[in-house]
Amino acid sequence: MDLADIGVTGLATMGRNLARNLARHGYAVAVHNRTYVRTQQLVKEFGGEGTFVPSEDLAAFVASLKRPRRAVIMVKAGAGTDAVIEQLAELMEPGDMIVDGGNAHFEDTRRREAALRERGLHFVGTGISGGEEGALNGPSIMPGGSKESWQALGPILQDIAATVDGVPCCVHVGPDGAGHFVKMVHNGIEYSDMQLIAESYDLLRQALGATPAELASVFREWNQGELDSYLIEITAEVLDQVDAETGKPFVDVVVDQAEQKGTGRWTVQSALDLGVPVTGIAEAVFARALSGHPEQRAAAAPLRGPALSGTGGRELVEQVRQALYASKIVAYAQGFDQMAAASREYGWDLDLGAMATIWRGGCIIRAKFLDRIRAAYDANPALPTLLADPTFAGALDAAQEAWRRVVTTAVEIGVPTPGFSSALAYYDGLRRDRLPAALVQGLRDFFGAHTYHRVDKEGVFHTDWSGDRTERPA
Repeated sequence: MDLADIGVTGLATMGRNLARNLARHGYAVAVHNRTYVRTQQLVKEFGGEGTFVPSEDLAAFVASLKRPRRAVIMVKAGAGTDAVIEQLAELMEPGDMIVDGGNAHFEDTRRREAALRERGLHFVGTGISGGEEGALNGPSIMPGGSKESWQALGPILQDIAATVDGVPCCVHVGPDGAGHFVKMVHNGIEYSDMQLIAESYDLLRQALGATPAELASVFREWNQGELDSYLIEITAEVLDQVDAETGKPFVDVVVDQAEQKGTGRWTVQSALDLGVPVTGIAEAVFARALSGHPEQRAAAAPLRGPALSGTGGRELVEQVRQALYASKIVAYAQGFDQMAAASREYGWDLDLGAMATIWRGGCIIRAKFLDRIRAAYDANPALPTLLADPTFAGALDAAQEAWRRVVTTAVEIGVPTPGFSSALAYYDGLRRDRLPAALVQGLRDFFGAHTYHRVDKEGVFHTDWSGDRTERPA
């Protein structure tokens, strides 16, 4: 039997499509699933797309792979992943590699990589973005792991990844859990991006009384300019959809409770640990959480809102467009800040410009303005924040008056815009030369003797608040 170049175990939609993508690119692909009938169905339906080597069990699956063996796991994150990893590790030899293409938590990936490294095996936590379509036709791929594993695995992954301007949307992100961390932040930005789009839709619909179909046209127009992105493109498609059964706009027959699989929440939890304010992502996660409490919303429904109703016209449409772009810049800036902080914390040496490059195609947050992010980091790899880049600083300055009017309009008519509002507050907080944190420090010293620094001299100080209120070095 001819040996396979690479294997995929776990043949649900993502795993099946990834295996097909590999086969279409000329690789012999070993395929395995816990339920063998799914393996048989793949070969039966898509065997003409390339070479598949099916196996009924993991032992046969591993035996069918060329050395060094490359086995991709596409199973649900959690305890099941650990079980499959252990089964594969028992069957493999030093130098072989296990690739986890699921949405694993990066700390789990770090743990697994360290454990397998001690056994002479390579573990490659790999973020894969683009959904089932991307998996089949070219995703954005974010592999971590060792440099040695990248040498053997990288050319294959770059071959099947999406390409933009001839550049594969796949680079070696960094060691151990770096790949899954970057994918996690990608998903967090995705949360924020979708929340901002939803707020744009909601505000325009409530303020202008516009129909979903009319707003679909607005989003299509926006997609021709600086907001050009996959999410804006598909927003127009969703808003244009009509429910066949009722004849109502599709968006009006969908229950307004947004679900989540956890990656956005992980992003916020990690940001708290790293001390990075990802306020836009946090508000997006909390907005989903609020939507998921219908009993509270029903109880609060009688609460009175403002007397003002719809306001604005074409002018508001343009203002919302500018606010959306400005808030989007803030969301990405916060995500890149978090990646920079993690790179320092874990010694990953992330190339932030490269992250922008591989997100330009294949993934859910692919957008035209990622080219500008890449250019910003090319010009200054040590950029402290994207908001300080001259191009983005200019864009924010040009948009800020419209941005402020949008938040004001939303408050006046009672439409919640936590994404827009928090992004603007972050912008205003970051640009201030003095923040009220000085008062917070005074309060902390008063009740807990937590000390403080002064602006005019070196050292740490404490005031005797319960005594004569003299200051002394701490």
